[in-house]
Amino acid sequence: MKIIAGSSSPMLAKNLSEKLGIPVADVTIKRFPDGECYVRINEKLDEAIIVQNTYPDKNIIELFLLQDAATNAGAGKITVVIPYYGYGRQDRVFEEGEAVSSEKMARLIEQDAEKVILVNPHKAYITNFFSIDAKICDGVPSLADYFTGKVDAVIAPDKGALEMAKKASGIIKCDYNYFEKTRISGSEVKMEIKDMEVRGKKLLVLDDIISTGGTMAKAVEMLKKQGAEEVHAACVHGLFINNADERIMNAGCSHIVSTDTIESSYSKTSVAEEVAKLLV
Repeated sequence: MKIIAGSSSPMLAKNLSEKLGIPVADVTIKRFPDGECYVRINEKLDEAIIVQNTYPDKNIIELFLLQDAATNAGAGKITVVIPYYGYGRQDRVFEEGEAVSSEKMARLIEQDAEKVILVNPHKAYITNFFSIDAKICDGVPSLADYFTGKVDAVIAPDKGALEMAKKASGIIKCDYNYFEKTRISGSEVKMEIKDMEVRGKKLLVLDDIISTGGTMAKAVEMLKKQGAEEVHAACVHGLFINNADERIMNAGCSHIVSTDTIESSYSKTSVAEEVAKLLV
């Protein structure tokens, strides 16, 4: 068995290799001048674990080519680990005529795979789109471990992230809460923490994804205005689109942390241990 590191996920592949004691395969991945992807696996395989995102678009084609190359290299079983499941947000038809990208991606991936592992997908029921064995890995424990002993409470930026905050607080052994939003006008929304004094406390705002950073920046700003001593921002998937990190730091954030599902300078913790539990 070998781990195949896609170009989107060399850090996670290496961390997973160390956790499982499984070597990383010798793979050549390059781009032609016209942008097309070339993939070659330079050794024979009997079983492969491919680690690759489906974000951004170019990584989708690379994943398909890695799956095909692994099959051609003799792999009788292929497990695909998708750290960040791109196109997962369009998981149903919202308007007539739309493509359900989340389901279509599943149909394509499962053609050359026996098992798939998704890290914190947009919705848990996305696994139902696969006809093969599909598991969900949770990146929250790795973030909670990182912040253990460093914060007094975990705050969800909205009610949708409350379960994440609750789980993290249980590991850290601290309080948790969430922002309630009240619409003041058509363009103004009030955010506040109910029944918790934040003044002088060290807080962690936790979400599954930081994309443009607007919600996270607002949460950080409000907590600082309410007197929080420190406010840290953390997420499983750090996309940080259009300088989102700068926006969050300028709001008064002390520290930004993400996992290695999308690798960046903020990837201070790894989901490898949680992924490994689903592979053994």
